[in-house]
Amino acid sequence: MSSLGYFFKESLQGFTRNLSTALGSIVTIFLSLMIIGVFMVGAVMIDSMVSSVEDEVSITAYVADDADQASIDALSATIAGYEGVASVGFTTKDEALEAFSQTASSDILESLDGVNPLPASIDVELSDPQLVEQIAAQIEANETFRAICDNPADPAESLKYGQETVGKLFQLTKYVRYIAVALIGLLVFIALVFINNTIRLAIMARRKEIAIMRLVGASNGFIRGPFLMEGALHAILGAGLAVGALQLMRMYAIPRVASALPFLAFDVSGTAYLMIYGILVGAGLVLGLLGSAFAMRRYLKV
Repeated sequence: MSSLGYFFKESLQGFTRNLSTALGSIVTIFLSLMIIGVFMVGAVMIDSMVSSVEDEVSITAYVADDADQASIDALSATIAGYEGVASVGFTTKDEALEAFSQTASSDILESLDGVNPLPASIDVELSDPQLVEQIAAQIEANETFRAICDNPADPAESLKYGQETVGKLFQLTKYVRYIAVALIGLLVFIALVFINNTIRLAIMARRKEIAIMRLVGASNGFIRGPFLMEGALHAILGAGLAVGALQLMRMYAIPRVASALPFLAFDVSGTAYLMIYGILVGAGLVLGLLGSAFAMRRYLKV
């Protein structure tokens, strides 16, 4: 305990001796962790949005008007056995027209002149939206479907699942993850450089004292302790500021954005925020200790 007290006292003295550099280190850690935290909160929001969109992903397989019910039932049973399929339903021509009439204008309905141009369809709900293209390919390759689909010349045209939208959605989420990882890596590197420079200056300022401690037989751990404590102090202060900034954003900024954009999902649970805060504090401590360790390894030959 006495050693910890000495380390803490010496780290505070090192902090005050190099105040401007120490503040630069703290601000860098704060900004880096805050941006990382914003990206983490954003990632949770994007996952929520993507999940809500993915829940709407389904496959509609249109069948010909003269398709017999036995073939439709057999195909539905086959599709229900595919991996990733939650349920399979059937919509008749009359039901399709009734659903269409709920959204279409009266002029369009009058132009139909009593003719129902809409085909019947097999409606496939998914338990795993990521498998939508795989399931669609299985349906397209099914001989029964190719025989009863409403476009036998090109069965793929009888399948609708928002092909372009689904592809762009999955591609977007992949790019967002790559960009987030690259930016977080850059911010971590910048924070390490600042902490390294701060501790290096502290070591240079106390080089005579360190030389005396070596002469009197101080252990390596005893000499390193204050510098590790100083790096951890910078990290804790920077992480605390980052957590405080994110909490203010959670309390004031996000509710305003959510009210302005009610069609987007901004729900992030309190548990998710606590996990993010814990990760930021832990990451800050790791950054502080690593930055100090790198500086000592290079400039403190003990």
